[in-house]
Amino acid sequence: VQLTESGGEVVQAGGSLRLSCAASGFVFDEYAMGWFRSAPGKERAFVAAIGKYGAPTYYANSMKGRSTISRDNAKSTVYVEIANLQPEDTAVYYCAAANRHYTDSYLPSWWDEYDYFGQGTQVTVSE
Repeated sequence: VQLTESGGEVVQAGGSLRLSCAASGFVFDEYAMGWFRSAPGKERAFVAAIGKYGAPTYYANSMKGRSTISRDNAKSTVYVEIANLQPEDTAVYYCAAANRHYTDSYLPSWWDEYDYFGQGTQVTVSE
């Protein structure tokens, strides 16, 4: 199993980014996908999640209105676009795949509910 994030970079405040996560080694369209982030001195935080066929979607409060999670099952890839980035968004962003705790009525939002994890991609927002 492999999850490989990309797209992280240094961006100025107010800018936007699209992060990608390419998956392999499991049946991608049987898994919900999520994004988390981890910043120095802060607890790891949920960003967004998406169901196996592109719905439903669920966002952290801090991400609502300025981020969009999407997936392309043909490419086994999940994306998250984040707009209006601020310095407090600086973090390592991880994608994750969930099957054990994923049901038609529940989209996981806790790290421990996910089964597979990527290595992360660094996003740095400068003022």
